[in-house]
Amino acid sequence: MSRLSLNKSKKSAENNLARFPCRQCGAVLKYEPGTTHLLCEYCGFDNPIAERGGTIEEYDLQQALKELAQPRAEAAKPQIHCDECGAAFQFESNQHAGECPFCGTPIVSATAQIKPIQPKSLLPFRIDENEARRQFQHWLNGLWFAPNAVKKYARGESKLTGVYLPYWTFDSQTETNYSGERGDIYYVDQPVQVVRNNRVVTEIRRVPRIHWTPVRGHVSRFFDDVLVGASHSLPRKVVDALQPWDLENLVPYDPDYLSGFRSEFYQVDLDEGFDVARQVMDGVIYRDIAFDIGGDHQRIHQVQTRHSDTTYKHCLLPVWSAAFRYRNKTYRYVVNGRTGEVQGERPYSVWKIACAVFAALLLAASIFYYLEKTGALQNGQPQYQYQAPYDEVPPYYLR
Repeated sequence: MSRLSLNKSKKSAENNLARFPCRQCGAVLKYEPGTTHLLCEYCGFDNPIAERGGTIEEYDLQQALKELAQPRAEAAKPQIHCDECGAAFQFESNQHAGECPFCGTPIVSATAQIKPIQPKSLLPFRIDENEARRQFQHWLNGLWFAPNAVKKYARGESKLTGVYLPYWTFDSQTETNYSGERGDIYYVDQPVQVVRNNRVVTEIRRVPRIHWTPVRGHVSRFFDDVLVGASHSLPRKVVDALQPWDLENLVPYDPDYLSGFRSEFYQVDLDEGFDVARQVMDGVIYRDIAFDIGGDHQRIHQVQTRHSDTTYKHCLLPVWSAAFRYRNKTYRYVVNGRTGEVQGERPYSVWKIACAVFAALLLAASIFYYLEKTGALQNGQPQYQYQAPYDEVPPYYLR
């Protein structure tokens, strides 16, 4: 794991900070989403972001875990000195890029002082704040059973914050041995009692049964770029729902892309991140096992998976983040900075849900009354749904 190099932008030797002056007039620059340059808003000079050659590397997981297990001195969060206004301050505990709170100058600090693993790649922002706000408004207006007061918020001018969130990606070759049972449906004749013309009669019907056969087998799968969010700032279910990401377009880490945006340290350590990734892989492996077993139903009793050639990357991915308050509760939402996908927390209107339930019950009662008056219920054929005995019901089905 090589240490992070900030050799492109102007740096402060004291704090190892990256700053972004215009090469022509010296004004502070900010990255414009969807571009590969920093355009000066004062003199109009185009400051291109130089392309960095090389491929995005994968790093050996086991080797990294051994190195991380070695004793390491606890690093204190550095004091940041702004050269523009002279202010001294600190970023939030989970942040390493942002703006000076006094003059708004973009500043990016090196992560090596705080975290042993540094980001080596990122996806730059593709959509700007205005487009992200339009996507949010469309999402909020489309929410079912949302309170009217919340939908009015969509017409407001909410402030969005551009943030680069830390992620881990994992590759792994898996080999899995399993044992279980294959369930095949067959049918038997069984007498059942039904009502015909107000009389109870016995009919012979074919009902399903399940024949279970013990099975053993082996499945293998290579997992590529299993993505795990490494931030605690947002709920995992919200961040995970922003997928898919176009990870094939990752570019080498360059602080110029962070100018004008916030960026966070990883808060989920590497070993914890792999534990989450392994759970994701296990879900896919169970589906592979179910397919390998075949039949109509499957029971899986034992699973033994071996991981090999496991590698990781640490990257930064862009989101637009904001929150709104409704009845003294804060609801957070995020917009994928590449695709515009919106995910977030939302309130529900109890009255709207109650009215919908009442309307559905009223409609069902009206249909039942109509069918009863017309005699359609008596003329229709009865339908039966097979319920397997308790000892025939598998612990779970994987279709």
